Amino acid sequence: MSRRVRADVLPTWVVLLVLAGSGVALVYQGLAIVYAYAMPTLGPAPPGPVPSGRVSVIVAARNEVDDLPATLDCLLAQDVSDLEILVVDGGSTDGSQAVTDARGPRVRRIDEPPLPEGWVGKNWGCWTGATAATGDWLLFLDADVRTHPAAVRSVVGWADSERADLATLATRVEMHGFWERLVLPFYIQMVLTYFRAPRVNRPGSSAAMVNGQFLLFRRAAYDRLGGHAAVRSYVLEDIAIARRARAAGLTIRLANAVELATTRMYRDPEEMFEGLLKNVHGAEFRATRLVGFLGGLIGFFLLPLAVLPVGLWTGNLPLVAVGAFLWVALFGKHAAFCHAVGSPAVYGLLYPLATIYYVRLVGVSLVRGLRRRPVRWKGRAYPLLDASGPNR
Repeated sequence: MSRRVRADVLPTWVVLLVLAGSGVALVYQGLAIVYAYAMPTLGPAPPGPVPSGRVSVIVAARNEVDDLPATLDCLLAQDVSDLEILVVDGGSTDGSQAVTDARGPRVRRIDEPPLPEGWVGKNWGCWTGATAATGDWLLFLDADVRTHPAAVRSVVGWADSERADLATLATRVEMHGFWERLVLPFYIQMVLTYFRAPRVNRPGSSAAMVNGQFLLFRRAAYDRLGGHAAVRSYVLEDIAIARRARAAGLTIRLANAVELATTRMYRDPEEMFEGLLKNVHGAEFRATRLVGFLGGLIGFFLLPLAVLPVGLWTGNLPLVAVGAFLWVALFGKHAAFCHAVGSPAVYGLLYPLATIYYVRLVGVSLVRGLRRRPVRWKGRAYPLLDASGPNR
């Protein structure tokens, strides 16, 4: 078959459709870069007066012996004098309790009561800590977050100046090994785009997102929302809190703060898969949403790469030109994004593999959800919620 004949294989309307779809995919993928640049940045505040009001830091910990020592030592080094540090231990069996006790009396351990029915473990731990806290500000911190000595003072001062009811940070994600460096930059892009992250700061915006790794509340706002008790059944409690806060008209502030806080999200590939699987739909399973997610992954991230080979096979010059541009733009974008978030740029050139990883992740989530399998995390299992969810 000659080149001219092959070019006639595709009708004009098909070529136009492919070109239009390519443009949509390019715009969608570009949103991650746009949102990343639009994110406000927060760094260490210059030395100065400590913001008024007591700050209570609440760390809900369950078998966190590898991470807890560094997290607590960073908190003890904070340049805030009136700082209350509470560790709520959720029945750890790995020595986490001894780690906490060794840092007393400045760090107080609270043994978590038995988990009530209908509660997610982290929410119960945070709620237990909040009821014992005495601060005007409540900072909920994951046990794997290490902080700059000026982090608490800087964030409280920023939240106060912004008159925020709750403030949250995007931390620097520490990545080790092949799979973390490949998958986590892609995950960060998904979060930025899906939640329209920088729009959270706009007055009147419907965007709702906070990062449960580092979440600062005014005490009055926390009590007004009903705290973690109001989202007791949600595995993705931070998103549920953000949506409730937005519905209540509270002021949310989100900033990129890679100088202030660092986290190692997952310790090995198995933990990363289970952790990201938990994040796909939490306990709120909707098959249609996951099918749409699968279609988006394939349509926006994989199919655009087929335009160039199809154009070469058919001899269609517009498809060749657009396909070549897509390859350069998309691989270049992913390489630049990897570099920006701390992963070697070469991992961005493997982004189709990261996409396939996510296709598998969503596929497993869909199958488990259809079978009504519970969500598992930290040795606990949580049943799926009804479609409407509780506490709406």
